[in-house]
Amino acid sequence: MENLGRGVVAVRSGSNVFVSWRLLALDSSSTGFNIYRSTAGGTAVKLNSTVLTAGTNYTDTTADLTKVNAYSVKPVISGVEQAASAAYTLAANSADEPALVVPLQSGGAIGNVWVGDFDGDHEYDFLLSRNATEIQTLEAYKRDGTYLWSVSLGPNSTNKYNISPGSTTVDVGMWDGVTVYDLDGNGKAEVVLRIANGVTFGDGTVWSTANSDNKQWLAVLDGMTGKLKNYSPLPDDYLSVGPLAMQLGIGYLNGTTPSIVAFMKNRNADTTFNLVLAAYHYTGNNLTMDWKWLRGTQSAPDGHQMRIVDVNGDGKDEIADIGFVLNGDGTLRYSLAGSNVVHGDRFYIGKFSPTASGLQGYGIQQDNPYGLLEYYYDAATGSMIWQHSTTPPAGDVGRGDVGDIDPRYSGYEAWSFSGIYNGPTNTKITEPDAAPWPALRIWWDGDLLSETLHENVINKWDYSTSSINRVLTLYKYRNAVTNYRSVALFYGDILGDWREEVIMASSDYSKLILFTTSTPTSTRLYTLAQNPAYRNCLTIKGYVQSHLTDYYLGEGMSAPPQPNITLAP
Repeated sequence: MENLGRGVVAVRSGSNVFVSWRLLALDSSSTGFNIYRSTAGGTAVKLNSTVLTAGTNYTDTTADLTKVNAYSVKPVISGVEQAASAAYTLAANSADEPALVVPLQSGGAIGNVWVGDFDGDHEYDFLLSRNATEIQTLEAYKRDGTYLWSVSLGPNSTNKYNISPGSTTVDVGMWDGVTVYDLDGNGKAEVVLRIANGVTFGDGTVWSTANSDNKQWLAVLDGMTGKLKNYSPLPDDYLSVGPLAMQLGIGYLNGTTPSIVAFMKNRNADTTFNLVLAAYHYTGNNLTMDWKWLRGTQSAPDGHQMRIVDVNGDGKDEIADIGFVLNGDGTLRYSLAGSNVVHGDRFYIGKFSPTASGLQGYGIQQDNPYGLLEYYYDAATGSMIWQHSTTPPAGDVGRGDVGDIDPRYSGYEAWSFSGIYNGPTNTKITEPDAAPWPALRIWWDGDLLSETLHENVINKWDYSTSSINRVLTLYKYRNAVTNYRSVALFYGDILGDWREEVIMASSDYSKLILFTTSTPTSTRLYTLAQNPAYRNCLTIKGYVQSHLTDYYLGEGMSAPPQPNITLAP
């Protein structure tokens, strides 16, 4: 996995400065930290009197906010101070806000943001899509806003019909068509996308072939230059129907090296869909398709996002959709169709219970002919644990979520529009009108309970009064806006300690606004970005859904085990 740095970040909080940094997955449990501040370029001074061994955050109450302050941390191992981290510099007279600003070149509305370390400095950089312009583009930036390159997706990106988009269109409906990851383990991330005639790469080269515009390839670009590094044809099985719309993600299907997973569909004249999944690996010299899977007439219900996660704990990832799971070799592991599962918008796989073995799943349904509304199951086998139904046919449930929001019950709660239920026990806690909107679960404040991110606000459910309290109103800061789906451009743990960040755009799309918590916590967890299941989540868009770990993260949790990972250079 990525060899991340400490991700030090500092934001002004009133008259103080809140600083946080990463505990890395392979750090010893006894690793402590000292924090240093350099003011106006002066000698760095240690701020803490004793080694910090709890939460990896610190509130600096003595900083002169009228001057530039640079913060760094030094790990302390067996009483010996190690080398300092890269420093984060807080500008003089910084605004009092839990946010960082990344300047951008001017351009149209932004659809999604992806993260990866393009330059090899062990910190995340940004790729974004300008998806509202007539011809769509991708733009890459270093984390300080340094512009790297852009790719024009060409005339085949002008068809933005979200069911059957053009052969290079990105970010319409569930079709993201892009992902970012270090595929060859050299410490620098590549960009993966589908291409067709008319795409112009970051070095100005234009992709042009004698094939029809419907013919598509999977391409790997250099993250620093946008230059084409390699390509491989996408399956042609349904080419006569039209181009394949695509969703992309990364997983470790063989347990050791990353695979690119492409989830693809196109629509027949009778409105039925052809579904293809394919896995590719990139070695730095070759991009090769390992296998493809055609749904054909098999009963395998799909939804609007895939999840790539090790469902059975054997160290190899599987590929899950709302109604079926493929093994890493592309064979069908199980289908939920026999349990009355059909199409739906949202599903989740993670460790929902601190005591139950393995991982669990939760999903919701759309217009289910059997009356099924939502269901909770064993993710390794597909065995149903409970289901909630109504008189058929059921309507479109639309949204659902999971998270530990009530410490009175062990395990995650699950809720859509039938009320909040404790997942492990199927105990109904409250009626639907008292539940938070089932959008995105986010870890933001200082406790282990989940908050919710809905459009441009963060809320917390008060279990004692069955009411919803506002935690943060994001749009009040720099007129921050969401994308066309009213969703953050990105969210996930990419800076500081284990809490999650939210990326939005300024209303004129000239800046990324990166929100990061300024709430202290004594909870000490390794960065979520080095948890294999969680990191896979960060590579997948579709209908953006809550990211989850492969260990239980909630009230009453045990210290998570160290993940079985090795680090890139």
